Amino acid sequence: MKTRTLGQGLEVSSIGLGCMGMSQSFPPIPERGDSVALIRAAVQRGVTFFDTAQVYGPFDNEEIVGEALEPVRDQVVIATKFGFELSTGQSTGPDSRPETIRSSVEDSLRRLRTDHIDLLYQHRVDPAVPIEETVGAMAELVKEGKVRYIGLSEASPEVIRRAHATHPLTAVQSEYSLWTRDPEAEVLSTLRELGIGLVAYSPLGRGFLTGHIRSVDDLPEDDWRRTNPRFQAEALRENIELADRVRALAEERRVTPGQLALAWVHAQGEDIVPIPGTKRPERLEENVAALEVELSDEDVATLDAAVPADGVVGGRYRDAEMALINA
Repeated sequence: MKTRTLGQGLEVSSIGLGCMGMSQSFPPIPERGDSVALIRAAVQRGVTFFDTAQVYGPFDNEEIVGEALEPVRDQVVIATKFGFELSTGQSTGPDSRPETIRSSVEDSLRRLRTDHIDLLYQHRVDPAVPIEETVGAMAELVKEGKVRYIGLSEASPEVIRRAHATHPLTAVQSEYSLWTRDPEAEVLSTLRELGIGLVAYSPLGRGFLTGHIRSVDDLPEDDWRRTNPRFQAEALRENIELADRVRALAEERRVTPGQLALAWVHAQGEDIVPIPGTKRPERLEENVAALEVELSDEDVATLDAAVPADGVVGGRYRDAEMALINA
């Protein structure tokens, strides 16, 4: 397995595993034992970087990851996130008060069956709490040895700079793929100036770039994507043309569309690590094999032209969710 380094020293496999779908959003949700087995299969394939969060489930995703990785804890990097008010068992909005962070981390450590979190993210910026207070609380946990490295998710360049000045950030997690190019505007250049890595979630466009979604009817009734603007009927019809272009280019190279899409993310820089999610062993194998797909500058330019940054129809979240993006 190839590796990449985030920030100033966190070495991870060049591809990670996003675990959210094992608990929510993309039904059918697998049996817990199947998810544990998939995570362990990823370890056997050389994957060392696993992504979860308190709010996934909520809570049970961390429990699954903890159970799966407990036997190999010293061989892997676990990333989790805090940042939502969850006292009722469901999110009622952002909450990054220092006292909440501490209690959240203690709960995460218990669920993850570990004495430290390798990479702790603020899941979404809390407009009610200055980022300096949030990062200050995270830094205290680093001093105590409960957290090794810290990061943010979907933060603006200004907030990233203020956070990094308070305590060095190792990574910022943002949606990034051929289908979502937002970080290219300002975030990516800011990260590179400061020496912070980018962890790319949804690098397959929430599965769309695999080419398997041709209609909203291909999604289960309770699938989160049915509420997403890009998957609405009119937008989907236009976006399918983009997916078809990726499929055609993949066929020319004799790889899958998903592998080509992941190879594009890898080609954007050694400081970027994608974390595609999956629940199926065959997709895990496919995603890991994408590391063997090498793209030339010409290949990248061809893909850029096939799926231009402004060519995707529809917002990547609904308005209320977008309010917490790039905050």
